[in-house]
Amino acid sequence: MFSRLRSDVQCILDRDPAARSRWEVLTCYPGLHAVLLHRLAHGCWNLGLKWLGRFISHLSRWFTGIEIHPAAKIGERVFFDHAMGVVVGETAEIGDGCTIYQGVTLGGTSLYKGEKRHPTLGKDVVIGAGAKVLGGFTVGDGAKVGSNAVVTKPVPAGATAVGNPARIIQAETDAKREEAASKMGFSAYGVTQNDDPVSQAMRGLIDNASSQEHQIALLWKAIEQLSAGQSKPDCVPVEAARQEHFEAARINQLLD
Repeated sequence: MFSRLRSDVQCILDRDPAARSRWEVLTCYPGLHAVLLHRLAHGCWNLGLKWLGRFISHLSRWFTGIEIHPAAKIGERVFFDHAMGVVVGETAEIGDGCTIYQGVTLGGTSLYKGEKRHPTLGKDVVIGAGAKVLGGFTVGDGAKVGSNAVVTKPVPAGATAVGNPARIIQAETDAKREEAASKMGFSAYGVTQNDDPVSQAMRGLIDNASSQEHQIALLWKAIEQLSAGQSKPDCVPVEAARQEHFEAARINQLLD
C-alpha cells in the first residue's frame, strides 16, 4: 500500500512542475485524494458493499470535486491534475500512467444496464481539459485527446484526437513535442504541434484557389499582349481579371 502511495506521489512530482514537495502533494492535491478514496470505494464495491462504495464515492466528490463511480477501474500512477468537474462513469477503465485534466467526462451513450457504456483508456493517455470521451470504445496507449474535444469513436494508439466531433491526427515518428513536455515525458493538456486536419484541408483549398487566380491573370496578360499586334486590339473583355485580388495570406491568417 505504501509503495503504491509513493508511486502515486512521485508521478505527480514528475508531471506537475508546480509540485514542490511530497508533503504538499499529500495534503494539497485533490486528484491524489480522489484516487485514494476511490480505491477504498472500489474495494467496498467488489466486496458487495454497494451502498457503502457509493457513499464513499459521494463523499469523495464532495471533498475533491471529482466524481468517480466506485465500479470504475483505475490503474497505477494515474494523475488527475486540477481535475475539478471530472466525471468517470461506472464501466470506465483508466490505464496506468494516464493524465486527466479538469472538466473531463468519461461518459456513456447507452442506457442499458450491464453493457460496456464508458470508455477504456490505455496506458499513458492524456485527456485535455474539458474533453468529453463518450462511449464504450478504447483510446489506445499513448494517445492524446485535445482540450474540449468530443470523442465518440476509438482513438488509435499514439494518435491525437482534436475538435468537435473529434478528428484523428496520426502520430508522426519525427514529430517534436514542446520542449517542456519532452522534459516531463508527456504532452500537457493533450496539445500537438500538428494542425487540425480540417484547417490543413482549408489551407490547401485556399492555396489552390490562389494558384488558379494567378494562372488566370497570367493568361489574360498573355492574351492582351497577343491582341496588341492584331487588327482588333480590344478583343480582351473589360471585366477580364488581369490582376490578382485573392488574399490567400489574409484568409490563412484568419484560420490560425
